[in-house]
Order: sequence, then C-alpha cells, then structure tokens
Amino acid sequence: MNGMYHRHLTPTKLALTAVFTALVFVISSQIPPIPIPATGGYFNVGEVTIYVAALLFGPFVGAFSGGVGAMLSDLYLGFGVFAPGTLIIKSIEGAIVGVLNIKLKKTIPNTTIRAVISVVAGGMTMVLGYFIYETLLALLIPGLGIVAIAEIPLNIGQMLVGLVIAVPVMYSVLRVFPQLKSHL
Repeated sequence: MNGMYHRHLTPTKLALTAVFTALVFVISSQIPPIPIPATGGYFNVGEVTIYVAALLFGPFVGAFSGGVGAMLSDLYLGFGVFAPGTLIIKSIEGAIVGVLNIKLKKTIPNTTIRAVISVVAGGMTMVLGYFIYETLLALLIPGLGIVAIAEIPLNIGQMLVGLVIAVPVMYSVLRVFPQLKSHL
C-alpha cells in the first residue's frame, strides 16, 4: 500500500478504485432507494461507501468511485436526468472528503474528528451541488416538476446517515487491515 497518495495510479489504487466504484453502484442501487417525489430523485446509502473510500484511500478513489458508481446507479434506476450532475457532484464530494482528511492530518491527530470534519464538508458540498443542479433542471425542464429546496433536508439526512455508518465501517476495516493506519 506504499505510495497510495502519490499522484500516479498504482495497480493497488486502480484495483481499489474499481472495487469501490462497484460498491457505490451496488449499495446505491440495491439497498432499496427511497424515491423523493418533490425532486424526482431518490434517497440512498451510497454515501457510506464514498466516504469510506475517500477516508481510507484518498481523493482519487473517493472521487472516481463516488462519481462513476453513483452515476451508474442513476442510469440503472431510471434517473438518467440526474446522471450528469451526479457524476460531477459525487466526484467533487469524494475528492473533498479525501483531500481534507489528508490535509487535516497535519493539525488534527484524532482520526474520528478528521473524518467528521471531512465528511461534513464534502457532504454539504453535495447538498449545495444538488440544490444548484435541481434548480437548473427546474428552470430548463419545467415539466419535471422539480422543487429543489425540498431535497435539501433529505440530502443533509443522507449525508448524516452516511457519516454515522461510514466512521464505524472505517474503523472496522482498520481493525481487519491495521497496515492501513499508516495512511490515515
């Protein structure tokens, strides 16, 4: 696992990216997503996987798996109108969580506190991103009947559920693979 945060892709990082992309897709699309009629979107727990990927393996794995895995879930579930926005928004979310977690290591030694700050920052970016994207969709395609503001509390809830589950999952992974601790 040496060199995981280097700018070049190692075979390990590439494999982790593929695995987490598949996990984001499966968890977002197969753990029953809950439709949100006001926006035409859906509530899911895929955030958990994005956060775990970004916290444990950095911004590239978090961004790629978050963006591509969630976009594929949108397409698979019939929410194609959200796919372009999801690709961008979830990629940015995963990148922010990963980058911030690494940057905060210099000033915050506590892994849990770093994870919470990183996830809240990335998650609030997701909330804002979907608000902007859905507002644009409502303006461009009024027939969709999207009310972007209605999804804000649900997206905040999705972020908080992701946070509450991701941090214990992160610690569980670290117990099984203690060699990852040197990367946190």
